[in-house]
Amino acid sequence: MKKLLFALALLASTATDSFAQKTKLKTKGVAATATMQGQRWSVERAQAWYRQHPWLSGANFTPSTAINQLEMWQADTFDPATIDKELGWAEGIGFNTMRVFLHSLAWQQDPQGFKKRVSDYLAIADKHHIQTMLVFFDDCWDETPKPGRQPAPKPGIHNSGWVQDPGDPTSRDSASFVKLKPYVQDVLRSFANDRRILLWDLYNEPGNKGEGNASLPLLRNVFAWAREVNPSQPLSAGLWNWGLVELNTFQAMNSDIVTYHNYDDVTTHERVIELLKTHNRPLICTEYMARPRNSRFVNIMPLLRKYNIGAINWGLVDGKTNTKYQWDVPVKDGGEPGEWFHEVFRKDGTAYHQDEADFIRKMNGK
Repeated sequence: MKKLLFALALLASTATDSFAQKTKLKTKGVAATATMQGQRWSVERAQAWYRQHPWLSGANFTPSTAINQLEMWQADTFDPATIDKELGWAEGIGFNTMRVFLHSLAWQQDPQGFKKRVSDYLAIADKHHIQTMLVFFDDCWDETPKPGRQPAPKPGIHNSGWVQDPGDPTSRDSASFVKLKPYVQDVLRSFANDRRILLWDLYNEPGNKGEGNASLPLLRNVFAWAREVNPSQPLSAGLWNWGLVELNTFQAMNSDIVTYHNYDDVTTHERVIELLKTHNRPLICTEYMARPRNSRFVNIMPLLRKYNIGAINWGLVDGKTNTKYQWDVPVKDGGEPGEWFHEVFRKDGTAYHQDEADFIRKMNGK
């Protein structure tokens, strides 16, 4: 706890400096500045943007038929029927926001087809009155993503087939950035003024899987690439590990809206909120809710609503991601865990706990 509070205090102490405007972003011959075209939004602009939206409530969404981002977005396995059905369940409990991961390999296979599928997804979400946060890069889980047919889930293993983007060593190799910049900027330019997109989440959990500061060059560059495009939607990269001070500082000082992850109970989560509030920017919790850790809808949703913080839990429907199982507690036979870790609905659309779904609906004013 002392380490957490020290790291957050250090982060909070930087909240008023002009780091984003002053810092040159350099890495092994790849140089950019955060002010090349677009600039970080002012506090006033960020607050005005946030006031235009109702309280943000929703989930990280992967359709139950996809094990990972590639299976969601590749042409052969894109599943609009399931997406439509499951977003309908989300709408039914009042969710208005989904956080959805993209993947650069799916774009590289077929840029135009990929963007068409993204647009099709956005049309389905919009039909259900849901805006979307789109995520570009990700340091979580399998380091070697491969296009084509994806593996079957491993019974009882949390996120057994989730893949990083771009993966290792690509994320640490500045020579590979020449292939990543066109992807990021093509997608951003194609949807830069699309009202169906709430926010661009540029990098999920940079530094995860032991990468640490090795992820900083790509993080710096993706912000620079996005600022060149200067989309109408805000940019962010969520804080998640308070020990990664250099990464945290860059993320906080370059994000238009401060986003973060927290899977802790109310006491610890509230301490994080109090310190992040020193940035005077809107806050969105883009990952929470792990029942066995006492991060639950019944205690965390009211906390976030109290502070007017967006509440985006991990997981909507039990499916191939296997995220009803805990991170490091496999169930060998793939049976029902003692308590679900994530997810709201079973595959048939019934709630994991009906009283929980009723509570979410009530919190969302339905």
